[in-house]
Amino acid sequence: MQVEVLNIQGKGTGRSVELPDDIFAIEPNDHVIYLAVKQYLAAQRQGTNKVKTRAEVKGSSKNYINKKVQVVAVKVISVILYTKVVVLSSVLNPAITALN
Repeated sequence: MQVEVLNIQGKGTGRSVELPDDIFAIEPNDHVIYLAVKQYLAAQRQGTNKVKTRAEVKGSSKNYINKKVQVVAVKVISVILYTKVVVLSSVLNPAITALN
């Protein structure tokens, strides 16, 4: 494939260059060109943005206590309440004490 050589102003210089057909005579794939330009422009960005870590994000103050501590506290409270209910009911109704 013969191609004319142009100068900076875009005018012909009178010379020509032979280019190989297997490289320059193909039909361009527009999507591949788009992806290559997009990748090039993305690589040119400065890339100094910072993402906050988990410790830097200000979250809600709803859960101060560890979940395991909360579960243990709920179990202890339920046992205490159950014992109070059993004691109170046995005082009020002596028949329940006879069954236990």
